[in-house]
Amino acid sequence: MSNYNLARIKRDIEKYIPIIIQKEVKNEIFKVVTITGCDLAGDLGFCKVFFTALSDLDYKTLENEVNTAAPFIRAKLANIMKIRNTPELRFYYDKSVAHGNKINQIIKKFMKRIMNNNEWCYSY
Repeated sequence: MSNYNLARIKRDIEKYIPIIIQKEVKNEIFKVVTITGCDLAGDLGFCKVFFTALSDLDYKTLENEVNTAAPFIRAKLANIMKIRNTPELRFYYDKSVAHGNKINQIIKKFMKRIMNNNEWCYSY
């Protein structure tokens, strides 16, 4: 399959999964789930879908809950996309958002310490 077709299918998957989650899935956990991206295999066999959530639940618990709904989401996706082989969906918690927030907090603490010590400073 050409790279253009793979990119188009990947883009469509990233577009339709949040719509399916919002409108079709009844589980309350999905109200806090945000899809951050996906990686599609070249043969359309598998698709890793990355998500983040604003929830107090452990990320492993979230992954398990979201993956239990994966066959339902895949069936709805197959109805919408109308491609010969709809990839098997596997959901993974995206830790990069939490990691980015942690880095931002460290930078803010560092800048606050610098400002309090009257060392060099730049205004932001």
